Amino acid sequence: MKPVRSAALAVLFLVAACGGNEDPTATDVVDPSVALGALFDEHFERNLELNPVRATFIGDNRYNDRMANFVSADYIAASDALDREFLQRLLEIDRDQLGDQEQLSYDIFRINREQSLEGRQFPFELIPINQFWSITNFFAQLGSGAGAHPFKTVRDYEDFLSRADDFADMSATIVARLKEGTQKGVVQPRILMEKLLPQVDAHVVDNVEDSLFFAPVRNMPEEFSEEDRERLTAAYEDKITNTIIPAYQRISNYLGDDYLSSARETVGLYAQPDGEDWYAYMVRLRTTTDMTPDEIHQIGLDEVARIHEEMHNVMDEVGFEGDLKEFFEFVNTDPQFFFDEPEQLIQGYRDMADHINTLAEDLFEIFPKTGFEVRRVEPFREKSASGGSYQAGTADGSRKGVFYANAYDLSARPSWAMESLYLHEAIPGHHFQIMLQRENEDLPNFRRYGSFTAFSEGWGLYAESLGKEIGVYTDPYQYFGGLNAELWRSIRLVVDTGIHAKGWSRQQVLDYMYENSAVAEARAVSEAERFMAIPGQALAYKVGQLKIRAIRDSAEERLGDRFDVKAFHTEVLKDGAMPLSMLEAKIDRWVDAQLM
Repeated sequence: MKPVRSAALAVLFLVAACGGNEDPTATDVVDPSVALGALFDEHFERNLELNPVRATFIGDNRYNDRMANFVSADYIAASDALDREFLQRLLEIDRDQLGDQEQLSYDIFRINREQSLEGRQFPFELIPINQFWSITNFFAQLGSGAGAHPFKTVRDYEDFLSRADDFADMSATIVARLKEGTQKGVVQPRILMEKLLPQVDAHVVDNVEDSLFFAPVRNMPEEFSEEDRERLTAAYEDKITNTIIPAYQRISNYLGDDYLSSARETVGLYAQPDGEDWYAYMVRLRTTTDMTPDEIHQIGLDEVARIHEEMHNVMDEVGFEGDLKEFFEFVNTDPQFFFDEPEQLIQGYRDMADHINTLAEDLFEIFPKTGFEVRRVEPFREKSASGGSYQAGTADGSRKGVFYANAYDLSARPSWAMESLYLHEAIPGHHFQIMLQRENEDLPNFRRYGSFTAFSEGWGLYAESLGKEIGVYTDPYQYFGGLNAELWRSIRLVVDTGIHAKGWSRQQVLDYMYENSAVAEARAVSEAERFMAIPGQALAYKVGQLKIRAIRDSAEERLGDRFDVKAFHTEVLKDGAMPLSMLEAKIDRWVDAQLM
């Protein structure tokens, strides 16, 4: 397939060709707006080619036969060169000559490049997998027939066979990087890799038909010819047997035979070489603020105390006699709050959709066109997965968004937690925010498909806080669930900083969780180990929510009776994700315009 040239890039070349100079350059003949648009488009195209799976996830199938070996030296060098080239070219464009929206895009693009370059001083490639995020789980989802890689045409099937070869090459590089990490003293906590090992082993099967990767063969479209069906079946049997399973076996062998004995007992990033600076970078990256770990830790402690007071009000409302810890025990054990079968939990989330989507019309005036569905987290990863997660759909609606709900160990999945989780992952949370962004064709593509964790996760938690305002949490136990979810994000501020900056042990984290929240053991363990695996990510939720709420409070105070919550939500969402300081400045300008 021929490469696609953007309209802005084509205009740049056309204007340059007609400029009248013998050797014109873009800066000679192109105004800053056109140059900026061309720069964004060119970078987006080159970045997709460098990251083919990202293209797949946004519905661009041109590179579906490839996977980037993201831990290889060649890939890292190419990414670094791309960032440096485009940052330099961006800085050559006169920002002062751009419109407000273009300046916003300029600033977002710049911070993306600068953060990426800053992060390369830290050896992420030496700890490329863990139990919470690993290419082994990701590739299995991709090849299952239920993920982002399409299995609709013969070409789709052939593409994945090629992609599997790249995965096999990557598996060898991952083992080499893990070995390099042990030599340099950059290793994962042993507890995390012990949890990863059975996830990898789940794909080392004796019978090819037992492999998750055989599912697309089993579900092959009926319109395929008999010749294609036989050819592809044989090809998949061979690829699974001789390429995919050996790739998983290679990683499993190294983990079990060598790596676990070299892994560390400590669980915080502080214990890695340059770990203090590494974590400070992760805090800045995830929160888009300059707050220190100590400042965030204290905010968490204060929020935990405040939410505990709110929970006492719920206890009074339901007539519970006892202290908060006894109430936690009650809501965690009473049979009225638990399902008997996993499908009951999943169906419960599906049943919420129409009701909550209708209620959202009182607070929102724009809605995504792309649909979403609720799926159960796959068994091979459910033990270490979070309670819920969201996978975005495609902007053209050809692939729906997915709300993954975890039904592992139903004793850890109380019904009182369901409304808040739905609000966070679906409507008006992640599905709402992400798909509105992706469907907005007025944004440059890098913004349509970009993300800032503090914005997106802050919005998700802010969406939970809208429960009573939107018309749910009418059951006091569901409201308790909303408070508990907010409490949990506040606890994350305490324990994430505790783990990575203050030297807390895994047991200290678990003890703090049990003491301060209504969390069952299965969730506490998976969440604690999640924080160990992805430092700083857990901070984004509460930091982002507090900032969005503060921005709204300021707008309401300044506008008084003129404040329109629907218009406010539109203004927050319409331009997509951005650093929190940029969001605050944008809303301030919006308020100023209404006060003129």
